[in-house]
Amino acid sequence: MKMEFWSQRASISKILSTALFHGQARSESSNSSSSSTLWFIKVVSTLCVRHSQSLSVFNSHYFRMNLDPYVSLGVIYHINNRLENPGLAFGFFCYSRLNLNINHSESTFDMLLRSLCRVNLYDSAKLVYDYMSVDRIVLNNSLLDFVISSFANAGKFKIAEGILVSQAELCNQREEIVSPFVCNKFLSLLISRKRIDDAVVFFRGHVLRSRNFGADNRTFNIVMRGLCLAGKIEKAFEIFEIMRSFGCRPDIFTYNTFINGLCRVGNVDRAHELLREIQFQCEFSPDVVTYTSVISGYCKSGKLEHAAALFDDMISGGIKPTLFTFNVIIDGFGKKGEVASAVKMYERMVSSGIHPDVVTFTCLIDGHSRVGDMDQCMKLWDEMNKRKLSPNAFTFSAVINGLCKENRLNEARDLLRQLNGRADIVPQPFIYNPVIDVFCKAGNIDEANAIVAEMEAKGCIHDKLTFTILIIGHCMKGRMLEAIGIYNKMLSMGCAPDIFAVNALVSRLRKAGMADEANGIERSASNCEHTCASSSRGPTELRTNTIIPVAV
Repeated sequence: MKMEFWSQRASISKILSTALFHGQARSESSNSSSSSTLWFIKVVSTLCVRHSQSLSVFNSHYFRMNLDPYVSLGVIYHINNRLENPGLAFGFFCYSRLNLNINHSESTFDMLLRSLCRVNLYDSAKLVYDYMSVDRIVLNNSLLDFVISSFANAGKFKIAEGILVSQAELCNQREEIVSPFVCNKFLSLLISRKRIDDAVVFFRGHVLRSRNFGADNRTFNIVMRGLCLAGKIEKAFEIFEIMRSFGCRPDIFTYNTFINGLCRVGNVDRAHELLREIQFQCEFSPDVVTYTSVISGYCKSGKLEHAAALFDDMISGGIKPTLFTFNVIIDGFGKKGEVASAVKMYERMVSSGIHPDVVTFTCLIDGHSRVGDMDQCMKLWDEMNKRKLSPNAFTFSAVINGLCKENRLNEARDLLRQLNGRADIVPQPFIYNPVIDVFCKAGNIDEANAIVAEMEAKGCIHDKLTFTILIIGHCMKGRMLEAIGIYNKMLSMGCAPDIFAVNALVSRLRKAGMADEANGIERSASNCEHTCASSSRGPTELRTNTIIPVAV
């Protein structure tokens, strides 16, 4: 132990001797000052590494005299960038500030903040910012954007908000403003994370109350868009009313936001009124997004005649519909069963030089499927393949559902096999359920279970309808223990049982003389909400006398 102590002390002495030489060299020749400073930085960095657990080695008169903001920047840069140790760089930063009274440069703060955020050391980064705030340093726009985005993307929204507010206070003293770009980006991040209430509180509580945030058109549009996405249209209109008092004027994006929001909540007539307001009262004109939003709203509400009339108005006004516009109205006609009109719109689209995509074909296939024209569905399916357009999950669903309605089970089964071979599609239960249902109703439970096994192999989780179909199907075939097993699995996955499944299962159990099991099902169904909500224990499974292998 003694030898280790003296060896360590000798090593430190050697380093300090080199450092002393650095001091002498700096006084002898100005030409060598730069190289000697670099050498001293390496010496200090080496000491930091060797004494990373305690930096008290720097608590001496020599280091107090020779460590200045410039050298400290060099040390922090060397440890952070060359040695790739941001944590140690932060440790030296704190020690030199608190114990050596070094006032670090803005470059040091900038480098440390960026580095610590990049390696997710957000607590340390926040402390660096706090020191910066104490020194009354205003972050430049680039650094502020980086810091706010880093904290927000890490889910630390309150810290990001606090930094923005404190920067606004510093800007107020200097008669400056916080970059609207940074503020708007923060609001957009809140909206994208569905923290709309937080965005509105920040906007009302800080942005509107402090001119140092420099709110612009985009600021208002972001907040109004968030409220519209949340269905809070009237709240959005309240923001709309105060725009002008901040020197901001509504633009086409503002109106498109409201029109889309109104259509989302089913208030298409009011959205159409706003479109007319743009046409006759505004200094700008409606664009294709404006028209497409209202057309989509009318299609979803089943008012196809209004949608078609507005579509023609748009073209008469010199606005060319996009592929998305055509897809919206083709889908609308298809869902209402007006396939002839859907086909005419498709032909109109092709003649205008717009090429159909997978969505176009899916809308057409779905429309023909709804009216039972499966031969035309399969022709469209083949046309897609000729155009080298790969069907998506919704295309598969539309065709499979239609084939099942027509009892063309072999073709539906073949399509499921094709789907299972598509690694790029994550299948959903709504694709499998129609096929499982038809096989169960036909009494072919084994084939239904085989499809369920394929479904699970693809990572597709059952939904309530899947379980209901299987439970009723097994009950109809008298396979009661398997039905109980499926019911138990349904509960274990936190899926509340369907009343039809419960009634079918209980009724069949009683007919089979399994009164105790039937009573157990009724008890578990009545307590299901409590059972499914509990994360501390799983659902109570019903006991069976035999272990029945269940195919789900």
